[in-house]
Amino acid sequence: MPIIVNLDVMLAKRKVKSKDLAEAVGITVQNISLLKSGKVKGIRFGTLEAICDYLDCEPGDILEYRREQS
Repeated sequence: MPIIVNLDVMLAKRKVKSKDLAEAVGITVQNISLLKSGKVKGIRFGTLEAICDYLDCEPGDILEYRREQS
């Protein structure tokens, strides 16, 4: 998949636990885990905004596009 989710990297950089982020954003720890693993098909802009606000980062710090090799 060409979209890479770097949420785990941002959590580590900010020394934030998934549980704390989940509580602050208003989603479950399980959904944070699914996001970190890249097993989601989409994310609401409101959720992405809340994550970026809490982690003091930009969407590009969390989401990355990599072209697939042809």
